[in-house]
Amino acid sequence: MLNIVIFGPPGSGKGTQSEYLIKKYSLAHISTGDLLRKEISTNTELGALAKSHIDKGELVPDDVIIGMIDSFLDKLNKDTKGVIFDGFPRTVEQAKALKAILNSYKTDVTIMLNLQVPDKELMTRLIERGKVSGRSDDNEETIKKRIEVYNTQTKPVMNFYKAENKLANIEGVGAIETIFETICEAVDKVK
Repeated sequence: MLNIVIFGPPGSGKGTQSEYLIKKYSLAHISTGDLLRKEISTNTELGALAKSHIDKGELVPDDVIIGMIDSFLDKLNKDTKGVIFDGFPRTVEQAKALKAILNSYKTDVTIMLNLQVPDKELMTRLIERGKVSGRSDDNEETIKKRIEVYNTQTKPVMNFYKAENKLANIEGVGAIETIFETICEAVDKVK
């Protein structure tokens, strides 16, 4: 299986590039953000818990996210060619848990694509996205907190995948198509 972790700070283009990867490589897609937003919009208990963390710019607890990932993988068709993990893992503990879960399915992460975008560009993108989408977490104060959380809690996940020789750094600024071409070059080298 081709299992891709698409990684980067909030607003780096993970969702956009995931859409292209899904089409090109016929992959299943799991976005923890989408799963959590669905829980929030349907007012579930998990949704209320998640919203309380998200609105403060914090990460949702590992056990909640890991359970959602395992459930998603368990429901996959056996003919699935691979999965894009968008927004997961966000901590080293989640990366270790993902490795254990995937190993139980006799597979592993193939590559981590790290989209690199300067903080100032992230702020511009997320403020604009907030105007268009109406997402409650796309406001300046929460964005700053989310970037800070990314830099302190999430960025260390790169070292986990670097140690496994699975990290590919991708310049995330420029034309979407150009970024995608660079991503495909990295994926094609390892698939």
